[in-house]
Amino acid sequence: MTPPLDPNPLDLACAAWRAIPGVAEVLSQDAAQQAYGSDTGGSTRTIRAAVRIVKNDGDDDCVSAVMRVASQHGIAVHPISTGRNWGYGTALPTGEGSVILDLGGLKEWSFDAELGVVTLQPGVTQGMLADFLDSKQHPYMVPVTGAGPSCSLLSNALERGYGVTPHTDHFGAVTDIEAVLADGSLYRTTLREAGTEELARLFKWGLGPHTAPLFTQSGYGVVTRMSIVLARRPEVVKVCLFNLKDDALLETAVERVRHILRSLPGTVGGINLMNRHRVLAMNAPYPDSPPDANGQIPLDVIETLGRQYQIAPWTGFCTLYGTRTMVAAAQKEIKRALAGVGTRMLFLSPGNARTLAKLARLLPGGAGQRLGSTAATLAKSLDLVAGRPNETALPLAYWRNPGKQPDDGRDPGRDGCGLLWYAPLVPMRPQYARAYVNLVTRVAKKHGMEPLLTFTSVNERLFDSTVPLLFDRNQPEAVARARACYKELLEEGRKIGVFPYRVGVDTMQAIKVNQTHSLAFHARLKNALDPGNLVAPGRYQ
Repeated sequence: MTPPLDPNPLDLACAAWRAIPGVAEVLSQDAAQQAYGSDTGGSTRTIRAAVRIVKNDGDDDCVSAVMRVASQHGIAVHPISTGRNWGYGTALPTGEGSVILDLGGLKEWSFDAELGVVTLQPGVTQGMLADFLDSKQHPYMVPVTGAGPSCSLLSNALERGYGVTPHTDHFGAVTDIEAVLADGSLYRTTLREAGTEELARLFKWGLGPHTAPLFTQSGYGVVTRMSIVLARRPEVVKVCLFNLKDDALLETAVERVRHILRSLPGTVGGINLMNRHRVLAMNAPYPDSPPDANGQIPLDVIETLGRQYQIAPWTGFCTLYGTRTMVAAAQKEIKRALAGVGTRMLFLSPGNARTLAKLARLLPGGAGQRLGSTAATLAKSLDLVAGRPNETALPLAYWRNPGKQPDDGRDPGRDGCGLLWYAPLVPMRPQYARAYVNLVTRVAKKHGMEPLLTFTSVNERLFDSTVPLLFDRNQPEAVARARACYKELLEEGRKIGVFPYRVGVDTMQAIKVNQTHSLAFHARLKNALDPGNLVAPGRYQ
């Protein structure tokens, strides 16, 4: 008689997971691949299964039980919130063969309206929090990003994302987290363990070693709860728009931006400098004209579109927050600082921008349509600045997508968009900015990609630049060009002193180059907390 085969560990784990209260569904490999396997970067992974969780309460909770089962059977899991990490891997695991642990069904939160602290689970999105704050008339702002209303607040903070509201550094506004480790045990901060939960929400440093940041950009545990301090909505929200009419003014503009940020801390939230290519991609359809010999939009076409849409070589976008007196004084200082550099300077509130968009729609002909498109984008951008999430930045992902773009509910992964983000940190020095622009322009030209470039101030010393590599995901050669372009940007950027602050799932192995001491230290931590390498294996490892 043939002895019975040993049960498959994954089958045993799936059976155990289905019996856990709070687990809504366990998907088979085929169903999991269908639900989570689509990526804007054109990457693929084998996803063995997926576990969807909808309830997580108390010490003996669902996520802990799921991880105990995973540990018992040696099954690696990849936790996600909403899985909308577009341009960085979408919902894909870093490596092959993980089970997706979908926490998007965890949507509970509590809000301290007096002190402005929200405590939330992974499935709480920017849009959900914005709707709640508006419906209750709470005067606080959502820490928004351009990824849209359907994206998780918790996950963006864990990836150390940036936004445009006063708390630009999203993890910087985090005060407390809870997590589940690989063996199902819990992580809590010292003040929370002491029974002083309110203090834990109000004082991020806690007592003793400050360990909460270890759970950012890592696979040390599954974060299930987070407290975030919200910025209070100020009396006045405005933006300053200005143009650089000549690319040669960039270096001087960088110096003036640095001066403004140093002179007006707290009133100026952040400053963006966007090249013409980038602004056109947000406002104009991709042109029908044939590409040049490099596969790019011909320069004369870019210049013609710039005139038609009234977009200069560089566009500046500066956010202001404060009382009427503070903002009025800041406007005068900004005008002085940008004298001789910035032209066509405008100071607009969200209401001003909406009025401008309405008036622009009344203008006849193609010129009116183009101005209306730019004004509508501007109005939605000012709503973002005011802490109200929307999809104004998402059409960028569809610029090279041959399919029809939805009017709402955009999902670049689902809709076949091709997008990879190159997002390096750039010192706020004029020579670095110019060397970096030259690098992006040269490498993009080599690979037939459009050089869509933005500088965003992180502080008075540093820019975060974002370069979206857009391509037709249905064309294998276009996917290959985009990946080759990214690889060269990464390698050549490091040589001139710029390097990403976050990367996608296909790059997490490549960034280990020249990492000796830090890599060894992280390996020791991972081995201590997760010796079986079961939580997000390969994530920034």
